[in-house]
Amino acid sequence: MTALPVPHRVVARRAETADTVTLRFEPVGPALPDFLPGQFAMVHSFGRGEIPVSVSSVQATGGLAHTVRSVGAVSDGVCAARVGDVVGIRGPYGTSWEAERAHGRDVVIVAGGIGFAPLRPLILAVLAEPEAYGRVNVLIGARTPSDLIARAEVASWATAFTGVTVDRPEVDWRGDVGVVTQLLGRARFEPGETTAFVCGPEPMIRATARDLVHRGVPAEEIQVSLERNMRCATGHCGHCQLGPLLLCQVGPVVDWARAEPLLSAREL
Repeated sequence: MTALPVPHRVVARRAETADTVTLRFEPVGPALPDFLPGQFAMVHSFGRGEIPVSVSSVQATGGLAHTVRSVGAVSDGVCAARVGDVVGIRGPYGTSWEAERAHGRDVVIVAGGIGFAPLRPLILAVLAEPEAYGRVNVLIGARTPSDLIARAEVASWATAFTGVTVDRPEVDWRGDVGVVTQLLGRARFEPGETTAFVCGPEPMIRATARDLVHRGVPAEEIQVSLERNMRCATGHCGHCQLGPLLLCQVGPVVDWARAEPLLSAREL
C-alpha cells in the first residue's frame, strides 16, 4: 500500500442513475493489494483531488470497481471518466464486513441509497456460498425508483427475502413505499441467530440498528459502515474522528455495540 495514487485505467463504465456511475478499473502498472468487501480506496481525479469511495466490486467478485455519485468537484471528475481514461487509486483502507461471523447464521443486509454499493460485494460473496449461511435477506431503500442501483441484478438474486422500497414513488412504480425498516417485518430470520450488515445515511443506520436490537438481534452482531470526512486515510489528519475512533483505520465497518453510544452523543 502506498500513500501515492497508483494509476488505474477505466475498462468499463455503467450509468446507474442520473448522477451515479459504476467504474471498473485495471491497474496501469503493478496492482494494489486485493480489497475486501467494505473497505475503501482514495480515488484521485487528476487536477481536482481525491475522495474516499468504498469498493462496489472486489477481485473475488469480478474485479475492482467503484460506484460514485456526483456531488462535488472531485466526484464530478471521477464520474466524468470514460473507458480508457486514467485515475489514481490508493488503498485498500479500513475494516471490512466480517462475513465469517455470519457462518451458520441468518443474514439480514440493509442498504439505504448509495449505501447499496459497499454492501454489493458482501451480498455477492454470501450468495456464492449458500451452504455457509442460513436464510439471507436483502432490504434496499432509496429516495425514488430512479435512484435505485442495479435493479436488474437485484431482481435476479436468490434470497429468502429481497425487499425494495422508496420514499417517493413514480408513475410506474408498483413496489413498496416507505422507510426501509418497514421491510424488516417481512424478512425471514431468527433474531438471536442473526448477523446484520447495514449501510446508508446515518439516520437510517440508527433507525435500522435500533429496530434490529428491539427485535432481538444482539448489538455486537450488527455491523454498520460509518462515514466521516476522510482526507488522508492513514490516521494522521484526524478529520474522520468519531469520539475515540479514527474511522479510516478502525472503521468504516464497526459493530453497533461500539457505534451506538458514539452516534447517540450530540454533535459528536
